[in-house]
Amino acid sequence: MKDGYLDFANSSVGAKLVNALGLPKPLPLERYEPGQPVLSGPVLIGYGGGQPQLLESLARFFGGIKAQTYAHEKAPNWIPVANAAGLTTGRWGGAGQAGVKVKALVFDATGLEDSTQSDALYWFFHDAARSVLPSGRVVVLGRPPEECTNPRQATIQRALEGLTRSLGKELRKGINAQLVYVSQGAEANIESTLRFLLSPRSAYVSGQVIHVGNAVGAYQVPADWNQALAGKKVLVTGASRGIGAAIAEVMVREGAQVICLDVPQAQPGLSETAARLKGKAIALDIGAEDAPQKLVEAALADGGWDVIVHNAGITRDKTVANMKEHLWQMVVNVNLSTQERINEALVNSGALKSGGRIVCVSSISGIAGNMGQTNYAVSKAGVIGLVHSTAPVLAAKGITINAVAPGFIETQMTAAVPFAIREAGRRMNSMSQGGQPVDVAEAIAWFASPASSGINGNVVRVCGQSLLGA
Repeated sequence: MKDGYLDFANSSVGAKLVNALGLPKPLPLERYEPGQPVLSGPVLIGYGGGQPQLLESLARFFGGIKAQTYAHEKAPNWIPVANAAGLTTGRWGGAGQAGVKVKALVFDATGLEDSTQSDALYWFFHDAARSVLPSGRVVVLGRPPEECTNPRQATIQRALEGLTRSLGKELRKGINAQLVYVSQGAEANIESTLRFLLSPRSAYVSGQVIHVGNAVGAYQVPADWNQALAGKKVLVTGASRGIGAAIAEVMVREGAQVICLDVPQAQPGLSETAARLKGKAIALDIGAEDAPQKLVEAALADGGWDVIVHNAGITRDKTVANMKEHLWQMVVNVNLSTQERINEALVNSGALKSGGRIVCVSSISGIAGNMGQTNYAVSKAGVIGLVHSTAPVLAAKGITINAVAPGFIETQMTAAVPFAIREAGRRMNSMSQGGQPVDVAEAIAWFASPASSGINGNVVRVCGQSLLGA
């Protein structure tokens, strides 16, 4: 649905009125177009503590995408590391003066071992905050607090969450900020995550904490990063329209063959989506008792599937005092129990291949709750529980499982929401606007990539850093 306020606020007349009244001024977000580079501007590098541990990995990454980098004046060691990797680099600012405008800020915080070293964070972001271009990116990299060797190190590493969540709310102009915890020994697994977070693909993701661990199964570098899913077969449930159709489209753009699934009642839209994307269509009620076995048979007949995207879901909203039992059971069955049964059937039968990916769609309602949605919130919080509880089990089989949790996304469903509630949903986030179905799809494609083998058990909100549940 079109956002009239966003268009008005960015018109010549509207911008003056919005500024005069102090109203939110959302900026149209830059979104990915095929063939676009990861970054459309230079990167400023900073670090803190005695021994930053990711500089060489970052140099290899930025060399691979041919980025131009600069070193903050308090991060001089970046220059020799970057030069050794063949990067174009130089010193940024100095003598109290800011340097050139940059598209991204990247801070290696892995060397921080004590809260007294937090000044390094202050100086870097104090100096550079005003120099980030619109739709820019901020990425802070640290070590998981639970894996730190002493309490002081764990304390300062946990403090990074407050930094990145605050930056996401302060910087505005379509700029987002993320924290990536990288486990010791997992340094080689950060590329797919950096490619996603630093690019326009992450337009509506902000204030998130991502854990990159050791590879589950073999780490695979795509022959072509713009076709990271080439040769993969991907099942997308709820694919007849909206977010599901967008997921299928992005999967095909990334080189995959899609199997589009929806209920028989959605057959016209399902067939249209599958035909347009040169995929296959399966009309099936996934809540039916025999659905898992039917999917196993379809997958095995197709030579096995590589990725399962659990997008299908329903709402039956009522306050719990007014809710009928069958409405509770229906929502929990379709949104949660069905995912459990399908996962077990496909994994145990081998229909989901080793090295496979399972991506679930949760919701911000599963994190923050929502009035009139106890059944829906239970199901979507349960999806988060499913991801966390089964990640180590599936890892032993070479399979990862992760989830996205969308916030306010512009779909036919949200278009039917009353005007005042719809406007609140759009504005109550750091981007001051609703997301697009493609924003959810981009995050799912990142999880689904063969290069994302170090990402397991993560739940990432696609909500523009919503103020709900923040």
